[in-house]
Amino acid sequence: MSAPRYSRETISSLMFLSPFLILFSVFLVFPIVYSFYLSFFNASKGFGLSNLEWIGFMNYTQILGFHFEEGALKLNDPAFWWSLAVTLLYGGLSIPLGIATSLMLALLLHNKFFGKNFFRSAFFLPNILDMLVVGVVWTLIYAPKYGALAQIITYFAGPDQFFNTSGLLSSPYTAMPAVVLAMILKGAGFGMVLFLAALQNIPESVYEAADIDGASKWQQFVHITLPLLKPILFFMGVTGIIGSLNAFTEIYAMTAGGPQIVMGGETLGSTSVAGYYLFKQFEGGRYGYAAAISYVLLVITLGFTWIQSRFFSSKEA
Repeated sequence: MSAPRYSRETISSLMFLSPFLILFSVFLVFPIVYSFYLSFFNASKGFGLSNLEWIGFMNYTQILGFHFEEGALKLNDPAFWWSLAVTLLYGGLSIPLGIATSLMLALLLHNKFFGKNFFRSAFFLPNILDMLVVGVVWTLIYAPKYGALAQIITYFAGPDQFFNTSGLLSSPYTAMPAVVLAMILKGAGFGMVLFLAALQNIPESVYEAADIDGASKWQQFVHITLPLLKPILFFMGVTGIIGSLNAFTEIYAMTAGGPQIVMGGETLGSTSVAGYYLFKQFEGGRYGYAAAISYVLLVITLGFTWIQSRFFSSKEA
């Protein structure tokens, strides 16, 4: 009697799950499988998918391979490796600074004072805004002469000391920090909420015991607060890596991959992260090549996540 009942329960469960499973398969599983299949093709005869031709692993060898030219070793696609370097810079700036900003806000707003709920809401509000909207707004803030930042600096410095903020997004040395600053201020509220939830779960008795033992506030932070916040730090680190490798909208809205810079005889975008470089390949009709780049980035993401997981687990051991 148990077997038929179990079968009926299984069938009933699958029937209730079937709408989600169908949508999940059509809009997620199928695109993943098809994009991997597409990475072995090349559209050399036009922009349509009907012009695809099988080329095997050539897309992957073009992305990751190298060749000798005039006795020197050269990469097959230096622009891709440059985009990885720019992505590393973007993540190296945004992840630690974003975590530090979120943690600082959480520590400040964890205290009891009048209006703390208002400030929590205010700092979290930018996180719910669309990334494209935030990018456009910050482009207007950075705009030269009539931008908000230029107007504020001109007001305090005086009209004779006019500060041209056009260099922030037009200079290859300041464009990336300008984008990072905008993204940190946008996402700090989300991390703040996570840290606040974790801080509220730390028993006050732990800090009271530390006070009795003579531990300073800094020692309590280093030896009590940070270790207990390790799961949140790990989560934000992993999501930060994934977000850096998938970064596109903010670059598209604020810099379009520029400004250009010459490196090793190649003209490259100083803010052309891997996600934006993938988009440019897709926009140019290189669908198979763009699909191959996406799977290379997937492997890199999994590798970074595994390394970070091993790092944290070894610390806990």
